[in-house]
Amino acid sequence: MELPEQVTIKEVGPRDGLQNEKEEIPTDQKVAWIEKLANTGLSYIEITSFVHPKWIPQLKDAVEVAKRVNKKENMTIAALVPNMKGLERALEADIDEVSIFMSVSETHNKKNINKSIEETYPILNEVVREAKLANKSVRGYISTAFGCPYEGQVEEQQLVKVCNNLFEMDIDELSIGDTIGVANPLQVSSVLKKLERYFPKDQLALHFHDTRGLALANTLAALQLGFHTFDSAAGGLGGCPYAKGASGNVATDDLNYMLQSLGIHTGVDQAKLLEATSYIQEMIDRPLPSKQMQILSRS
Repeated sequence: MELPEQVTIKEVGPRDGLQNEKEEIPTDQKVAWIEKLANTGLSYIEITSFVHPKWIPQLKDAVEVAKRVNKKENMTIAALVPNMKGLERALEADIDEVSIFMSVSETHNKKNINKSIEETYPILNEVVREAKLANKSVRGYISTAFGCPYEGQVEEQQLVKVCNNLFEMDIDELSIGDTIGVANPLQVSSVLKKLERYFPKDQLALHFHDTRGLALANTLAALQLGFHTFDSAAGGLGGCPYAKGASGNVATDDLNYMLQSLGIHTGVDQAKLLEATSYIQEMIDRPLPSKQMQILSRS
């Protein structure tokens, strides 16, 4: 089995994980958690989202969080940005990387962004252009790449079309999301073989959700094809507010354990990662779904 020697884990818990939490997490605790995650050796943390507070009240303190986090050398601090107003706040907070997002399926895009796919492109294009002028790198997220809660199966050629339109905006990387966790390893292999015919593998990342327990299996399928960048959330936090039944992201602690067990270098200290995950578990006051945290609770 040929696997990458090194994998980059991109932690999205402070944004994708917390956005679904109903009980407000105080800003102090968010900042403390992000800094605990930074101390694990993670090279990339998506810390918040600059969407309008009425849509995601949990992240209304985005500017304050971003300004208060101590940036570590060689670590990227990123945030989700939906439009130009969001970009203005992100630039005010001096984040390192801007993340834009849209869906492959028309219905999910309308639910999530309140716009059609065609209406979304010019908005994102303007954000990318202005972010680049401000010397920020830009990452794209594609939701429902493997299946939609409203439309079901997603055509691979539609996925290629959306990816191509985003890369033509000059984004630096594109994360391919299994938003509702319906993918299986054979589908992952099929989709990724298709995508690597059109786009550089080094500019593609995977964002798996563990709704049906297949996130790590899907990760392994991607690893076997040489993909080496994966999104995850500490403890398996997260979900999608516009996709009924979608559970959390693949857990960073489970992902890191598997990768290191396979002899793949991640640069992430597993013991410190579990400490950071335990911290947020205590803050939200309920058990997190990751296997590593379940083991820890029994020890």
